[in-house]
Amino acid sequence: MSKRVLLFVLLIATATGAYAQEWKGHKPSLVPQHSGTTQLLIAVSPVNSRVVWAAGAGGTYVVTTDGGSTWKSGVVPGAEGLQFRDVQGVSDRVAYLMSIGNDTGDFRIYKTEDAGAHWTVQFTNKTANAFYDCFAFWGPDRGITHSDSVNGVFPDIRTSDGTTWHSIAHMPPALPGEASFSSSGTCITTEGWQNAWIATGGSSIARILATRDGGYTWNAYDTPFVSNANAGALSVAFRDPWHGIVGGGDLTNDSATQAATSDNGGQRWTLTTKPPIPGAIFCLAYVRGVEHKDDWRHRDDFGHEHDRSVVITTETQPNFSSGAAAWSPDEGQTWIKLSEVSGYWAVAFANPEAGWFVGNNGQILKISF
Repeated sequence: MSKRVLLFVLLIATATGAYAQEWKGHKPSLVPQHSGTTQLLIAVSPVNSRVVWAAGAGGTYVVTTDGGSTWKSGVVPGAEGLQFRDVQGVSDRVAYLMSIGNDTGDFRIYKTEDAGAHWTVQFTNKTANAFYDCFAFWGPDRGITHSDSVNGVFPDIRTSDGTTWHSIAHMPPALPGEASFSSSGTCITTEGWQNAWIATGGSSIARILATRDGGYTWNAYDTPFVSNANAGALSVAFRDPWHGIVGGGDLTNDSATQAATSDNGGQRWTLTTKPPIPGAIFCLAYVRGVEHKDDWRHRDDFGHEHDRSVVITTETQPNFSSGAAAWSPDEGQTWIKLSEVSGYWAVAFANPEAGWFVGNNGQILKISF
Protein backbone atom coordinates (compact mmCIF):
# COMPACT_ATOMS: atom_id res chain seq x y z
CA MET A 1 0.00 0.00 0.00
CA SER A 2 1.43 3.41 -0.98
CA LYS A 3 1.94 6.13 1.62
CA ARG A 4 -0.69 8.29 -0.10
CA VAL A 5 -3.29 5.50 0.01
CA LEU A 6 -2.39 4.66 3.61
CA LEU A 7 -2.77 8.33 4.61
CA PHE A 8 -6.17 8.47 2.91
CA VAL A 9 -7.33 5.33 4.74
CA LEU A 10 -6.13 6.74 8.06
CA LEU A 11 -7.93 10.04 7.43
CA ILE A 12 -11.17 8.21 6.61
CA ALA A 13 -10.83 5.99 9.70
CA THR A 14 -10.14 9.03 11.90
CA ALA A 15 -13.13 10.91 10.51
CA THR A 16 -15.39 7.89 10.91
CA GLY A 17 -14.21 7.38 14.48
CA ALA A 18 -14.80 11.03 15.32
CA TYR A 19 -18.28 10.81 13.78
CA ALA A 20 -19.08 7.72 15.84
CA GLN A 21 -17.84 9.40 19.04
CA GLU A 22 -19.95 12.47 18.29
CA TRP A 23 -23.10 10.38 18.04
CA LYS A 24 -22.22 8.22 21.04
CA GLY A 25 -22.40 11.38 23.11
CA HIS A 26 -25.97 11.93 21.88
CA LYS A 27 -28.08 9.70 24.10
CA PRO A 28 -31.81 9.47 23.50
CA SER A 29 -34.14 10.10 26.41
CA LEU A 30 -35.73 6.92 27.81
CA VAL A 31 -38.82 7.21 30.02
CA PRO A 32 -40.72 4.14 31.35
CA GLN A 33 -44.51 4.30 31.10
CA HIS A 34 -47.25 2.25 32.75
CA SER A 35 -49.33 0.19 30.33
CA GLY A 36 -51.91 -1.08 32.78
CA THR A 37 -51.21 -4.74 31.92
CA THR A 38 -48.61 -7.38 32.73
CA GLN A 39 -49.24 -9.28 29.49
CA LEU A 40 -46.47 -9.49 26.90
CA LEU A 41 -46.82 -6.62 24.43
CA ILE A 42 -45.64 -7.70 20.97
CA ALA A 43 -46.43 -4.87 18.53
CA VAL A 44 -46.81 -1.09 18.68
CA SER A 45 -48.30 1.45 16.24
CA PRO A 46 -48.10 5.21 16.81
CA VAL A 47 -50.70 7.27 14.96
CA ASN A 48 -49.07 10.53 16.00
CA SER A 49 -47.22 11.88 19.02
CA ARG A 50 -50.34 11.58 21.20
CA VAL A 51 -52.20 8.48 19.98
CA VAL A 52 -50.47 5.08 20.18
CA TRP A 53 -51.84 1.54 20.07
CA ALA A 54 -50.04 -1.62 21.21
CA ALA A 55 -51.11 -5.26 21.52
CA GLY A 56 -49.89 -8.69 22.55
CA ALA A 57 -50.66 -11.87 24.44
CA GLY A 58 -53.94 -12.86 26.06
CA GLY A 59 -56.00 -10.91 23.53
CA THR A 60 -54.66 -7.71 25.07
CA TYR A 61 -54.46 -4.24 23.58
CA VAL A 62 -53.47 -0.90 25.10
CA VAL A 63 -53.98 2.64 23.84
CA THR A 64 -52.93 6.13 24.88
CA THR A 65 -54.28 9.49 23.70
CA ASP A 66 -51.86 11.69 25.66
CA GLY A 67 -48.46 10.51 24.49
CA GLY A 68 -48.24 7.76 27.07
CA SER A 69 -48.86 9.72 30.25
CA THR A 70 -51.80 7.36 30.73
CA TRP A 71 -52.65 4.09 28.98
CA LYS A 72 -55.92 2.18 28.82
CA SER A 73 -55.71 -1.61 28.59
CA GLY A 74 -58.36 -4.05 27.44
CA VAL A 75 -59.00 -7.60 26.25
CA VAL A 76 -60.91 -8.32 23.05
CA PRO A 77 -63.88 -10.60 23.85
CA GLY A 78 -63.37 -14.06 22.37
CA ALA A 79 -59.63 -13.51 21.87
CA GLU A 80 -58.50 -14.23 25.42
CA GLY A 81 -56.50 -17.28 24.27
CA LEU A 82 -54.92 -15.60 21.25
CA GLN A 83 -51.85 -13.46 20.62
CA PHE A 84 -52.00 -10.23 18.71
CA ARG A 85 -48.87 -10.22 16.56
CA ASP A 86 -49.66 -6.94 14.84
CA VAL A 87 -51.59 -3.73 15.40
CA GLN A 88 -52.36 -0.76 13.18
CA GLY A 89 -53.59 2.44 14.74
CA VAL A 90 -55.60 4.80 12.55
CA SER A 91 -56.90 7.30 15.10
CA ASP A 92 -57.86 7.47 18.76
CA ARG A 93 -61.02 5.52 17.87
CA VAL A 94 -60.01 3.27 14.95
CA ALA A 95 -57.49 0.41 15.00
CA TYR A 96 -56.89 -3.04 13.50
CA LEU A 97 -55.49 -6.13 15.25
CA MET A 98 -54.13 -9.39 13.78
CA SER A 99 -54.29 -12.54 15.91
CA ILE A 100 -52.64 -15.94 15.85
CA GLY A 101 -53.32 -19.13 17.78
CA ASN A 102 -53.07 -22.90 17.51
CA ASP A 103 -55.88 -23.49 15.02
CA THR A 104 -56.51 -22.44 11.42
CA GLY A 105 -59.35 -20.16 12.42
CA ASP A 106 -57.31 -18.39 15.09
CA PHE A 107 -55.75 -16.18 12.43
CA ARG A 108 -58.13 -13.24 12.45
CA ILE A 109 -58.27 -9.53 11.72
CA TYR A 110 -60.23 -7.38 14.16
CA LYS A 111 -61.26 -3.74 13.86
CA THR A 112 -62.63 -1.22 16.31
CA GLU A 113 -64.22 2.10 15.42
CA ASP A 114 -65.12 3.18 18.94
CA ALA A 115 -61.81 3.17 20.80
CA GLY A 116 -62.02 -0.52 21.72
CA ALA A 117 -65.52 -0.60 23.15
CA HIS A 118 -66.48 -3.06 20.40
CA TRP A 119 -64.43 -5.18 17.98
CA THR A 120 -65.57 -6.70 14.68
CA VAL A 121 -63.93 -9.77 13.13
CA GLN A 122 -63.24 -8.84 9.51
CA PHE A 123 -61.32 -11.93 8.44
CA THR A 124 -61.02 -15.50 9.73
CA ASN A 125 -58.50 -17.77 8.05
CA LYS A 126 -59.84 -20.94 6.42
CA THR A 127 -56.68 -22.00 4.55
CA ALA A 128 -55.02 -25.01 6.16
CA ASN A 129 -51.36 -24.42 7.07
CA ALA A 130 -51.54 -20.68 6.42
CA PHE A 131 -49.75 -18.59 9.03
CA TYR A 132 -50.44 -14.87 8.82
CA ASP A 133 -47.42 -13.00 10.10
CA CYS A 134 -48.04 -9.28 9.72
CA PHE A 135 -50.00 -6.55 8.01
CA ALA A 136 -49.40 -2.96 6.90
CA PHE A 137 -51.56 -0.12 5.61
CA TRP A 138 -51.31 2.64 3.02
CA GLY A 139 -54.25 4.49 4.54
CA PRO A 140 -57.15 4.02 6.93
CA ASP A 141 -58.97 1.66 4.56
CA ARG A 142 -56.20 0.19 2.37
CA GLY A 143 -54.03 -2.59 3.74
CA ILE A 144 -52.28 -5.88 3.03
CA THR A 145 -51.76 -8.99 5.18
CA HIS A 146 -48.95 -11.47 4.58
CA SER A 147 -48.81 -15.23 5.28
CA ASP A 148 -46.16 -17.93 5.10
CA SER A 149 -46.31 -19.93 1.88
CA VAL A 150 -48.68 -22.86 1.45
CA ASN A 151 -47.90 -25.36 -1.32
CA GLY A 152 -45.67 -22.85 -3.07
CA VAL A 153 -48.16 -19.97 -2.84
CA PHE A 154 -48.37 -16.96 -0.52
CA PRO A 155 -52.09 -16.73 0.41
CA ASP A 156 -51.82 -12.98 1.04
CA ILE A 157 -54.91 -10.78 1.26
CA ARG A 158 -55.70 -7.08 1.03
CA THR A 159 -58.49 -4.61 1.66
CA SER A 160 -59.47 -1.50 -0.26
CA ASP A 161 -62.41 -0.49 1.91
CA GLY A 162 -61.24 -1.24 5.45
CA THR A 163 -63.97 -3.86 5.81
CA THR A 164 -63.56 -6.82 3.45
CA TRP A 165 -60.37 -8.74 2.62
CA HIS A 166 -59.68 -10.50 -0.67
CA SER A 167 -56.98 -12.82 -2.02
CA ILE A 168 -54.02 -11.38 -3.92
CA ALA A 169 -53.79 -13.56 -6.99
CA HIS A 170 -50.38 -12.59 -8.33
CA MET A 171 -47.86 -13.04 -5.53
CA PRO A 172 -44.41 -14.33 -6.62
CA PRO A 173 -44.07 -18.13 -6.46
CA ALA A 174 -42.63 -19.18 -3.11
CA LEU A 175 -39.35 -21.02 -2.68
CA PRO A 176 -39.49 -24.39 -0.86
CA GLY A 177 -40.14 -23.66 2.80
CA GLU A 178 -40.19 -19.89 2.29
CA ALA A 179 -41.84 -18.06 5.15
CA SER A 180 -41.69 -14.84 7.11
CA PHE A 181 -41.15 -14.12 10.78
CA SER A 182 -43.86 -12.03 12.40
CA SER A 183 -41.25 -9.65 13.80
CA SER A 184 -43.82 -7.69 15.78
CA GLY A 185 -45.66 -6.88 12.58
CA THR A 186 -42.59 -5.50 10.78
CA CYS A 187 -42.03 -8.27 8.22
CA ILE A 188 -44.02 -6.03 5.87
CA THR A 189 -43.88 -2.28 5.36
CA THR A 190 -45.72 0.22 3.18
CA GLU A 191 -44.64 3.62 1.83
CA GLY A 192 -46.66 6.25 0.05
CA TRP A 193 -49.91 5.06 -1.48
CA GLN A 194 -48.72 2.10 -3.59
CA ASN A 195 -45.35 0.73 -2.39
CA ALA A 196 -44.87 -2.29 -0.12
CA TRP A 197 -42.03 -4.65 0.77
CA ILE A 198 -42.11 -8.07 2.50
CA ALA A 199 -39.10 -9.75 4.16
CA THR A 200 -38.79 -13.54 3.92
CA GLY A 201 -36.55 -16.39 5.05
CA GLY A 202 -37.03 -20.04 5.88
CA SER A 203 -35.61 -21.28 2.58
CA SER A 204 -32.18 -21.33 0.94
CA ILE A 205 -32.45 -17.64 0.02
CA ALA A 206 -33.81 -14.71 2.02
CA ARG A 207 -35.78 -12.40 -0.24
CA ILE A 208 -37.66 -9.13 -0.45
CA LEU A 209 -41.03 -9.23 -2.22
CA ALA A 210 -41.91 -5.78 -3.58
CA THR A 211 -44.90 -4.09 -5.19
CA ARG A 212 -45.17 -0.62 -6.73
CA ASP A 213 -48.88 -0.67 -7.54
CA GLY A 214 -50.68 -1.53 -4.35
CA GLY A 215 -50.24 -5.28 -4.66
CA TYR A 216 -51.40 -5.93 -8.22
CA THR A 217 -47.93 -6.92 -9.42
CA TRP A 218 -44.84 -8.07 -7.52
CA ASN A 219 -41.12 -8.72 -7.92
CA ALA A 220 -38.80 -10.83 -5.74
CA TYR A 221 -35.24 -9.76 -4.97
CA ASP A 222 -32.48 -11.74 -3.23
CA THR A 223 -30.77 -10.44 -0.09
CA PRO A 224 -27.30 -11.38 1.23
CA PHE A 225 -28.70 -12.74 4.50
CA VAL A 226 -28.19 -16.21 5.92
CA SER A 227 -31.38 -18.19 5.38
CA ASN A 228 -32.72 -21.46 6.80
CA ALA A 229 -35.70 -22.61 8.84
CA ASN A 230 -34.68 -20.27 11.67
CA ALA A 231 -33.08 -17.47 9.70
CA GLY A 232 -33.54 -14.89 6.99
CA ALA A 233 -34.70 -11.33 6.51
CA LEU A 234 -37.05 -10.54 9.39
CA SER A 235 -37.88 -6.84 9.60
CA VAL A 236 -38.01 -4.20 6.85
CA ALA A 237 -38.62 -0.44 6.61
CA PHE A 238 -38.38 2.21 3.87
CA ARG A 239 -38.00 5.97 4.37
CA ASP A 240 -38.92 6.82 0.77
CA PRO A 241 -39.64 4.83 -2.42
CA TRP A 242 -35.96 3.97 -2.92
CA HIS A 243 -34.10 3.92 0.41
CA GLY A 244 -34.75 1.18 2.94
CA ILE A 245 -33.20 -1.10 5.52
CA VAL A 246 -33.82 -4.76 6.35
CA GLY A 247 -32.71 -6.63 9.45
CA GLY A 248 -32.51 -10.29 10.35
CA GLY A 249 -30.06 -13.09 10.94
CA ASP A 250 -30.31 -16.49 12.61
CA LEU A 251 -32.58 -16.76 15.66
CA THR A 252 -30.52 -19.72 16.93
CA ASN A 253 -27.15 -17.99 16.63
CA ASP A 254 -26.38 -14.98 18.83
CA SER A 255 -23.58 -13.86 16.54
CA ALA A 256 -25.61 -13.96 13.31
CA THR A 257 -26.99 -10.41 13.49
CA GLN A 258 -27.40 -8.84 10.04
CA ALA A 259 -28.67 -5.62 8.49
CA ALA A 260 -28.58 -4.38 4.90
CA THR A 261 -29.63 -1.25 3.03
CA SER A 262 -30.99 -0.56 -0.44
CA ASP A 263 -30.94 2.62 -2.51
CA ASN A 264 -32.93 1.30 -5.47
CA GLY A 265 -36.25 0.23 -4.01
CA GLY A 266 -35.11 -3.15 -2.72
CA GLN A 267 -33.64 -4.57 -5.92
CA ARG A 268 -30.12 -4.65 -4.49
CA TRP A 269 -29.00 -4.93 -0.86
CA THR A 270 -25.65 -4.14 0.81
CA LEU A 271 -24.74 -5.41 4.27
CA THR A 272 -24.13 -2.74 6.89
CA THR A 273 -21.60 -2.74 9.70
CA LYS A 274 -22.42 -5.55 12.12
CA PRO A 275 -24.68 -4.37 14.97
CA PRO A 276 -23.11 -4.60 18.47
CA ILE A 277 -25.88 -6.65 20.13
CA PRO A 278 -26.58 -10.41 20.08
CA GLY A 279 -29.39 -12.19 18.28
CA ALA A 280 -31.28 -11.65 15.05
CA ILE A 281 -32.79 -8.23 14.37
CA PHE A 282 -36.43 -8.86 15.22
CA CYS A 283 -37.76 -5.34 14.77
CA LEU A 284 -36.43 -2.11 13.31
CA ALA A 285 -37.84 1.36 12.71
CA TYR A 286 -36.77 4.66 11.24
CA VAL A 287 -36.56 7.37 13.90
CA ARG A 288 -38.08 9.91 11.50
CA GLY A 289 -41.34 8.11 12.19
CA VAL A 290 -44.71 7.74 10.55
CA GLU A 291 -46.29 10.93 11.85
CA HIS A 292 -49.70 10.67 10.25
CA LYS A 293 -52.30 12.96 11.65
CA ASP A 294 -55.87 11.74 11.77
CA ASP A 295 -56.32 12.59 8.08
CA TRP A 296 -53.22 10.47 7.15
CA ARG A 297 -51.81 13.28 5.03
CA HIS A 298 -50.17 15.79 7.35
CA ARG A 299 -46.66 15.28 8.74
CA ASP A 300 -45.30 17.28 11.64
CA ASP A 301 -42.54 19.59 10.46
CA PHE A 302 -39.31 18.11 11.83
CA GLY A 303 -35.77 18.70 10.64
CA HIS A 304 -33.83 16.11 8.69
CA GLU A 305 -31.22 15.28 11.31
CA HIS A 306 -32.67 11.82 11.87
CA ASP A 307 -33.81 10.94 8.34
CA ARG A 308 -31.31 8.03 8.27
CA SER A 309 -31.46 7.11 11.96
CA VAL A 310 -32.68 3.59 12.78
CA VAL A 311 -33.44 1.75 16.04
CA ILE A 312 -33.31 -2.06 16.26
CA THR A 313 -34.29 -4.76 18.75
CA THR A 314 -33.00 -8.35 18.67
CA GLU A 315 -34.31 -11.73 19.80
CA THR A 316 -33.03 -15.29 20.10
CA GLN A 317 -34.79 -18.66 20.27
CA PRO A 318 -36.03 -20.85 21.88
CA ASN A 319 -37.59 -18.45 24.36
CA PHE A 320 -37.30 -15.24 22.37
CA SER A 321 -35.02 -13.85 25.03
CA SER A 322 -32.68 -10.87 24.88
CA GLY A 323 -34.68 -7.90 23.63
CA ALA A 324 -31.42 -5.95 23.33
CA ALA A 325 -31.48 -2.67 21.41
CA ALA A 326 -29.18 -0.36 19.47
CA TRP A 327 -29.48 2.62 17.16
CA SER A 328 -27.68 3.99 14.15
CA PRO A 329 -27.51 7.62 12.95
CA ASP A 330 -26.54 6.57 9.42
CA GLU A 331 -28.51 3.47 8.40
CA GLY A 332 -26.07 0.99 9.87
CA GLN A 333 -22.62 2.36 9.18
CA THR A 334 -22.32 3.34 12.85
CA TRP A 335 -24.11 1.56 15.68
CA ILE A 336 -24.56 2.64 19.31
CA LYS A 337 -25.82 0.10 21.84
CA LEU A 338 -28.72 1.14 24.07
CA SER A 339 -27.42 -0.61 27.15
CA GLU A 340 -30.38 0.51 29.31
CA VAL A 341 -32.90 -1.24 27.03
CA SER A 342 -33.70 -4.93 27.56
CA GLY A 343 -36.71 -7.18 27.21
CA TYR A 344 -38.47 -5.23 24.46
CA TRP A 345 -39.92 -6.86 21.35
CA ALA A 346 -40.93 -3.90 19.21
CA VAL A 347 -40.17 -0.25 18.57
CA ALA A 348 -41.90 2.38 16.42
CA PHE A 349 -41.86 6.16 16.10
CA ALA A 350 -44.37 8.89 15.41
CA ASN A 351 -41.45 11.32 15.02
CA PRO A 352 -37.93 11.65 16.49
CA GLU A 353 -39.30 13.04 19.73
CA ALA A 354 -41.96 10.36 20.17
CA GLY A 355 -41.09 6.67 19.91
CA TRP A 356 -42.09 3.65 21.98
CA PHE A 357 -40.61 0.27 22.88
CA VAL A 358 -43.03 -2.45 24.08
CA GLY A 359 -42.22 -5.87 25.47
CA ASN A 360 -42.22 -8.35 28.34
CA ASN A 361 -44.64 -8.00 31.25
CA GLY A 362 -46.45 -5.06 29.70
CA GLN A 363 -43.32 -2.90 29.64
CA ILE A 364 -43.48 0.35 27.68
CA LEU A 365 -40.54 2.69 27.25
CA LYS A 366 -40.80 6.06 25.51
CA ILE A 367 -37.70 7.00 23.48
CA SER A 368 -37.02 10.55 22.32
CA PHE A 369 -34.11 11.94 20.32
